[in-house]
Amino acid sequence: MAWFERIFGEITGDTPSKPDNNAVQQAAASASLPPERIGIAGEYDESGLAKRVTLAFDEDPELNDIGSLWVSQKGATVVLKGKVPSQGFLEKAVNIAEFQAGTLTVDTSQVNIE
Repeated sequence: MAWFERIFGEITGDTPSKPDNNAVQQAAASASLPPERIGIAGEYDESGLAKRVTLAFDEDPELNDIGSLWVSQKGATVVLKGKVPSQGFLEKAVNIAEFQAGTLTVDTSQVNIE
């Protein structure tokens, strides 16, 4: 859980897995919430989308936490900030973020490739 813990802090209790997109859509519909506000346990969470993106990063063996890329959200936009080692790394991160329920766009304007 390197991505999630670095950005959002230690998880107490059972380690959650990222909810699948169908579960997020169902939770959003039943709670009358936008999907970007659904958290990792199906609850309302202002940073729900960003948290689900970081869990998805943790689950991908090709996307090791590099410690210099940060994830946040502005509404339904996932915002990536910081430095990445390659264009390929950034593309992989963007592809994962785009696939999460509730993502409208991914903003990479604050990312530098080193």
